[in-house]
Parts: sequence; structure tokens; C-alpha cells
Amino acid sequence: MLPPLGFSEALSRWQWAPVVTAVAVIAAAAYLWGVRRVARRHPARPWPLWRTGMFLGGLLVIVLATESGLGRYDDVLFWDHMIQHLLLIMVAPALLIAGQPVTLLLHASRNPLHTWTKRIVRSPVAAALTWPPFGIAAYAATIIGTHLTGFMNLVLTNDAVHNAEHALFIIVGYLYLLPLVGSEPIRWRLSYPIRLIFLFIAMPVDAFTGVALGSYSTDPFPVTSGMRDRTWGPSPVDDVHIGGAVMWVGGSGIMFVLIMVTFLAWIRRGQREDGRGWLEAARRANLEHLTGADVSLTASGGGPGSTARTGAGTSHPGAARPARPGGSARSDIDQDDDQLAAYNAFLARINQGGQAPPR
Repeated sequence: MLPPLGFSEALSRWQWAPVVTAVAVIAAAAYLWGVRRVARRHPARPWPLWRTGMFLGGLLVIVLATESGLGRYDDVLFWDHMIQHLLLIMVAPALLIAGQPVTLLLHASRNPLHTWTKRIVRSPVAAALTWPPFGIAAYAATIIGTHLTGFMNLVLTNDAVHNAEHALFIIVGYLYLLPLVGSEPIRWRLSYPIRLIFLFIAMPVDAFTGVALGSYSTDPFPVTSGMRDRTWGPSPVDDVHIGGAVMWVGGSGIMFVLIMVTFLAWIRRGQREDGRGWLEAARRANLEHLTGADVSLTASGGGPGSTARTGAGTSHPGAARPARPGGSARSDIDQDDDQLAAYNAFLARINQGGQAPPR
């Protein structure tokens, strides 16, 4: 019988899982090989160090969840079992996705591996597995099916099924989060509002499972296991209630972090697309509004300070402005001679006591 779980036991009581260790070592070695190849082929643009840290961190989370004290006590304490599940289905997949292993493989590989990778990523099977509705359905079915059915009794009495459950969590979490928080070259390119909606949808699943576990008045897992045989810690029913709280609060908290990260990525993308962000957009919109009345005069050569380009970049007053392709009469306001002339005329009228164009 294991002693009561504490911080020291979680760090010191490790268990050997050769399959997990081998997979983690091979994945880390392959990833670092790709990082080194990219650095040699593109010395001016090496692979981002933070992405390497994210991927290796995801592998470390898997090892900690299955081989450290958290994995050692997963069939003794139900709340520890729930912490392990959240790490495997949410935290580890998110970190692995942030590492962009598929993109790294495409950058580091040559034919035929490069071609094979592209074919796999663009295949109908990959498109079906990474389809966002499928990921949401798989996530909900996995969370509910492994915690609110008799499957838990099978997990607690069969090591092979228990290990398969760990692999299931990692795969389902990866497929669910990949199109929502990742940027791999898969078929589905979701807008950020849709990503946020799909992330919000999963929060009630965690909450429902946690509330359901917290509503049991008797032990829902009547099997002979360490959860019933131990003589310390909470009672079996209280242990399940605590596990339900971990699923509800912990799952919602992790999902909220992912939502905030996605929202911040949305804001950063908007800033990159619009210069210096919303303030710059407001300045440009206000400038176009202030000079709007003068632009029509300027374009026809009939207003004060009017100029129009002729020839190869030259300009002279009163010349008619040629129309641009697509029928648009203006481009970037900060690079447009007519807009600049109109704005200068607007400032001149203000200095002379004139009226600004009505808002």
C-alpha cells in the first residue's frame, strides 16, 4: 500500500513505463533533428526556440502524468486520476501543437519524405480526422464515456485498457485542438471567432461531467482496487466528489487559458494586418473623413492645392487624375498625393478661419 500522496511522493515515487519513455525519447530526438536541419539549411531563419521548448514541454507533461507520482497514484486516488486526464487530453496536446511538428518536418525533410508528408496531411483521412465537428464530438464522447459509464471499472482493473485510455486522451486532445489553436498546414482554416466558439463549446462538457461526478451519493466504481483498499485520504465517495471538482474547475480553467491565448493571437494578427492596430485604423479613418470633401475637388483638379500625377511620377496643378484599376480613386492615404494635398488644403482653411468639412 502506498503512503499518503504529498508533494515529495509525487516527485519521488516514479514508475517505469518503457513504451512511454521510448516514444518520448524518439519524438524528442526526431524533433531536435529537424531543428538542426532547419538551422543548417536556413541559418538566417532558424527554427524558433520557443516552439522547440513547447514541444519538448508537451512530451515532459506526458512523462510526468504517466510515470511520476501522478501516474503511480492514478488507481489509488480518483482526484489524482482526473488531474492526469486533464494533463493528457488538454495540456500536453496544446503544447505539442504549439511546437508545430508537421511544419518542422516539411521544412527539414527532402523527397521522398517531404512529398509523403504533404500527401498524408492533405489526404481525405487527415481532413476527416481534423474536421472540427469531429474533434468536438470525439472530445465530448471521450470525456463523458470514460468517466460516467462502466468503462471506469474496466480501466481500474485492466492495465492494458488503462494504458490505451492514456493514448486515447492524447490523440483525441490533439485532433480536437489542432484546428483551433494550431497553425499546421491542414485543410481546415478557421477564422478566430469560429475557433473561440468551438473552444467555448467544450467547456459545458467538462462542467457537466464534473457536476455529474459530484452528485453521486454512493461509490460509482464498486471494484476491488486501491481506491477502496487504502486506509488514508478521503472516502471513496468524497474522492469522486473531489475528482468531479477537479474536472469542472480544472477543465474549465485550462480551456479558459486556451481561449485567452487564441483571443490574443487574434488581436496580434489584426495588429500585423493593420499597421499599429486599432489606433492606427482610427487615425486613417478620421483622416479620410476629414479630407473626403476635398478629394473630389482634388481629383478633378478644381480645388485648392490640387495635384495629380502624370507621366512617370511627375505632377502638376489642375491635371486630371487617371482612374486606378478596379475603379478605385484612392490607395493608401499616407502614400496618396491627392489625399495629402487635400489634407494640406484642409489645414490651410483652418489657419485662415475656414470651416472644417461637416462630420
